[in-house]
Amino acid sequence: MNLPNKLTLLRVFLIPFFLVFMYWKIPFHYLIGLLLFSAAAITDALDGKIARKRNLITNFGKFLDPLADKVLVISALALFVDIPEIHIGAVPLIIISAREFMVSGLRLLAADSGIVVAAGIWGKLKTAFTMVAIIFALLWLSVCYDFSFSLSGGVVSAVDDVVIPVLIWISTVLTVVSGAVYLKGYWHLIDSDK
Repeated sequence: MNLPNKLTLLRVFLIPFFLVFMYWKIPFHYLIGLLLFSAAAITDALDGKIARKRNLITNFGKFLDPLADKVLVISALALFVDIPEIHIGAVPLIIISAREFMVSGLRLLAADSGIVVAAGIWGKLKTAFTMVAIIFALLWLSVCYDFSFSLSGGVVSAVDDVVIPVLIWISTVLTVVSGAVYLKGYWHLIDSDK
């Protein structure tokens, strides 16, 4: 197994640990979650670059890499719905999940036609922004609730109620735009007569 695939497997391996530490209310559990998510996000950035640079692209990587990304992001967003301090609600999670199902379906149709659907600039932008938004939210949770920094109630409310939801909604909009770009580009594969 090559290095990019090992990095992708590491990302998959980190996801359950991320979930456990986010729910397990031990001291500094948000910090541990932040470190685990950040490590997983770094593997996401590295595996594709290494695979392209060293020409180590495999079918295993094409399958597992996007799946690992989707599970990592959806896991974090699902956790945020459960965390009362962050007020994002379930709607971004539903929209982002729906887009991921749609793109996966398009990839299946494309593969059936011998076409490889590569990640476009909008997909990469969406992924990068979403990872940064989630890391910011986890960092904020760690600062406020693991380390109990004494910040004014107005600052805490502004970040919990405005900044983090706005970041997640920007990620959601980028997700919809990138999904629309994929759909437009591969619309010819969706034929109601077939």
